[in-house]
Amino acid sequence: MKKRNFLKTTALASLASLTVASAAWAANPVLKIGFVGVTSGPAASWGISNQRSMETRAAWVNETGGVTIGGTTYDIKIVAFDDQKDPKRAIAGMEKMAQEGIHYVVGPNVDDGAAAVRPVAESKGIMYFPYAFPKSLYEKPASNAVLGMIANYQSGPAIYKHLIKTKGIKSVAFVAANESDPLSQRDGGVEAAKALGLQVVSSSVTYQVDTTDFTPVLLPVLKTRPDLLVLSGVSPASAPQLIRSARELGYKGLISTETAQDANVLKEGAGNLADGFISVGGASTPELASDMMRDFVKRYTKMFGEYNDESNTKVYALEYILETLKANPSAIKDVAAFKKTMDTFEAPNPYMVGNAKLKYVGMSSFGQKRQVSVPLVVNVYKNGKFETMFVAQVD
Repeated sequence: MKKRNFLKTTALASLASLTVASAAWAANPVLKIGFVGVTSGPAASWGISNQRSMETRAAWVNETGGVTIGGTTYDIKIVAFDDQKDPKRAIAGMEKMAQEGIHYVVGPNVDDGAAAVRPVAESKGIMYFPYAFPKSLYEKPASNAVLGMIANYQSGPAIYKHLIKTKGIKSVAFVAANESDPLSQRDGGVEAAKALGLQVVSSSVTYQVDTTDFTPVLLPVLKTRPDLLVLSGVSPASAPQLIRSARELGYKGLISTETAQDANVLKEGAGNLADGFISVGGASTPELASDMMRDFVKRYTKMFGEYNDESNTKVYALEYILETLKANPSAIKDVAAFKKTMDTFEAPNPYMVGNAKLKYVGMSSFGQKRQVSVPLVVNVYKNGKFETMFVAQVD
């Protein structure tokens, strides 16, 4: 009896061992793609949207058998690092990516972080896709950064032109947090507004990032009676507070920003007072969305229990990386090959209906192709959700 039990146990162990060995042999090699961005603090929703979009798409790719690049099929693994909106941590995050042999990274989400990681990215051979606006990141001699969204100096003029035409606005005021990203966006907005003939009635008022009472901040601005109040570079956490304060002070004009926002945060923080608030949205609308985009939204929502409209844009970075690698498999370990491929790269856009293409743009803004092509969707908040105001394109 003991001998039979021993033989039975040995046979089962051998079978289990063979099963594990077979599974290990059958597993695809792993292609790591990094994310370095802010997923905590007031600006957390920007980075959370990035990371969740990447994880949703990676899980989807893996579930359907992986991605084939140059005859080899890979599973995608997202390696994420929360930089807490701190440039020093962003550098540490990019160094971590280099140590893990990762050549393609999405993020950081803010100007300081994106600028801080540039030396590491360039010295370690990393292409990175920041959601940050300084032109110096994308203009020569820089070449390793690819803008993952529409910049404020592209969306701002489009919004102002639309409001001049449809609402007849003539004056504008700007308010910004006292840190580099919002101040840079404010300066770009002021320049664009003046170029369009708008009267800039206030542009010097700032606030500290930990401000909770915005009444004294907004009082001198609202005394100038602007047709449009621009919240330059406003974080998702501060936007509803500023909107609420402006409305409670009696401001009846338009309010806008060139940064993406979270409808749930606006609903919780400002309620109906946020109705009419204008912001840059995700790169999709119900009319533009393909079946694959709708499937992405369902998968994202199932994974995380909610959906952020900004992920309509954030879904693109990983897709661009994978499709460019498929176009030139040698780029998996050679970012120089990736950069060379960008100039002529083109692939079908799976997230839009019609004949839309994935391609790199940016010649007009940067003098080289260092921006992903996504639609410029401008939203207006109403009754707890975003509605599309208009859609445009950037070269």
